[in-house]
Amino acid sequence: MNDYWWEIKPETLPDTPFLAVYLNPVKHNIELLIDLIDGDTQRLRPHIKTHKCGEILNLYKSYGINKVKCATIAEAELSAIFGIKDILLAYQPTGGKRQRWIDLILKYPDAAFSVIVDDLQVAQQLSDLAVINGLKLTVYLDLNTGMNRTGVDINADWALMAVLISRMPNLNLAGLHIYDGHIKGLVEQRKQLVEESLAKVMNQLANIENQLEYKLKIVAGGSNTFPIYANCKDVECSPGTFVFWDVNYQTNLPEQPFETAALLVGSIISKPTPGTLCVDLGYKSVAAENPLDKRLVILNDKELVPIAHSEEHLVLENRGTRDYLIGEKVYAIPYHVCPTCALYDDMQIIDDQHEIVDSWAITARKRKINI
Repeated sequence: MNDYWWEIKPETLPDTPFLAVYLNPVKHNIELLIDLIDGDTQRLRPHIKTHKCGEILNLYKSYGINKVKCATIAEAELSAIFGIKDILLAYQPTGGKRQRWIDLILKYPDAAFSVIVDDLQVAQQLSDLAVINGLKLTVYLDLNTGMNRTGVDINADWALMAVLISRMPNLNLAGLHIYDGHIKGLVEQRKQLVEESLAKVMNQLANIENQLEYKLKIVAGGSNTFPIYANCKDVECSPGTFVFWDVNYQTNLPEQPFETAALLVGSIISKPTPGTLCVDLGYKSVAAENPLDKRLVILNDKELVPIAHSEEHLVLENRGTRDYLIGEKVYAIPYHVCPTCALYDDMQIIDDQHEIVDSWAITARKRKINI
């Protein structure tokens, strides 16, 4: 066995494909995140969409991180089950999600839940449900700074909307939410774009707070803009991918020295031609939303290049001289780890002795836990 940091002792290997998570790099990444925000864990609200795992929530708590952001009601419920005290659902609840949200709050009274809104009708519907159920619901106004996915355009009269929401019965307008995943490029370019949009928000914020007679919180950013918001003392930061990291962010966010902590392990199952290998890492095993050259990178050998992908199979062209055997293991870094993680029921936990020492459920990959 070669002493590569990622290679797992054969006697502990389960059947492939599987998701391998390396515990020491995960801990390093959490510690680095805290260092990058000058130790102020109260300003951290990591997004759990990357890992969806209760044991990692326990790790967060052990480091003093007690706030999270979620993309689904299942993720929010998982957070409550594992004792996270402050849980923000960054997804406006419509249709059946409204009642599920109420049921979640009623089931877990020890957690402080909040949710984003960007529409007055939705806010009124939540207000009505809050009155009926005798609840005070906490909401954040979602602002669109250019991603054009959700939120109120910051160039529109969002200040009026904020005041109107604050006056609705049984609603508590706690703050503003911004996700700006569209901001890419060099860190200096990202910094300029964040500063421009944040200046527009701040220009209206003081006036709104005067009308409300209290300060609003700001929850902002993801991995792309984390370094910028980390220097804004009044902003809660919500990166998520830091915990595992991936090829995309290794390539595009070089200023953030997080370590690779999650890999895919597959097996060579066929050698269909003298120059190709087939591996059991189909697109049911790795996120396939990107072009073929941006789905994964093989760690074993840079000369193994993906040339075809289907549900259960990944075909690699062997451009090197090494002759691989059927059954050999292939280790790969996913290009986008978040949707890749959601393809697995569990993650195999690797210690610094190259052994699998535990298996942690990716519980919130399901759309529903109890609620």
